[in-house]
Amino acid sequence: MIVDDRCLCIPEFEAQSSADMILYSTGYAKIVDMHFGGYAFLTNSLAYQPAKLTFNADDHDEIEKAYKKAVQERVRFVYHDLDWLETDASMPEWQDYRLQIENGLKLSLDQRATLNEIYASRLPPELQLPQEFQTWRFNVRVKNRSKVMKAIFEAGLFASSHYASLAGIMAEGQAPHAEALAEEAINLFNDHHFDADRAAQICDLILENYEG
Repeated sequence: MIVDDRCLCIPEFEAQSSADMILYSTGYAKIVDMHFGGYAFLTNSLAYQPAKLTFNADDHDEIEKAYKKAVQERVRFVYHDLDWLETDASMPEWQDYRLQIENGLKLSLDQRATLNEIYASRLPPELQLPQEFQTWRFNVRVKNRSKVMKAIFEAGLFASSHYASLAGIMAEGQAPHAEALAEEAINLFNDHHFDADRAAQICDLILENYEG
């Protein structure tokens, strides 16, 4: 079965993929941030079978710590089945939920467009990833990422590092391009947790500290 994980993408309401399952999320820090929820499209050959699982918050914390440790130390993650998945959280009716997404989407995209314009106009083009990769965060690449991140946090601002490659952690293999990107990329925030003044300040800090 092929799962197309679009949880960081703009929510769509028609299947945009030939995958067996397409996932969207409205959880924390997603395009539409409702702090909960998500939905999926399934092909006609797959029957949805809801499951009611036992949930233990301590198990959730334990498995989260385990995979984060594996990523940090670059070692193979060994999965042990625990009661970490909550399946009985209350959700609104689909039509109400969809309306909340639609109402939040325009505000989210407008905010992102405003901050992305600041980043795109003030930072050197050679640092920027192509425009199609700039929706969820605005991504730049610098050779001295640690120095730039240190300057950002010392100024009382925040940005995030790019996702590390999971090659060799969740499965065997290497991903040299993903690993190279993870060493240099910085995700600049463009959601409701940020504003134009702070975006401009971060641009100034990057210009003062970066190595291209």
